[in-house]
Amino acid sequence: MEIYNINLNIHYSAPQEVWHKLESLYREMPNWNNFVNSCPQWYGSDGKLIEVSIESSGLQFYAKLPSEEWNEWITLFKNRATKLLGYEVGEPEDGFEFHYYD
Repeated sequence: MEIYNINLNIHYSAPQEVWHKLESLYREMPNWNNFVNSCPQWYGSDGKLIEVSIESSGLQFYAKLPSEEWNEWITLFKNRATKLLGYEVGEPEDGFEFHYYD
């Protein structure tokens, strides 16, 4: 298993409607485990884990998964979030810019 820490270009200042949409997406993603200590969590057993938190650096993911499984899961999340939010979601260090809300 590998450990991953990534940020996505979903800004912490997004309005509540964006967070409600993301909460729906969280629940639709494979291996949803509910909110644990107020953080969305997937897996949570067999040593596998994905957790997300809202940070000033963006939506931050911590994951402990085999690399192929992680790559499939995060690609699915990015694709679904892109459709849901109406802008391309990705990692800022890969050139994906933050969408700022008025």
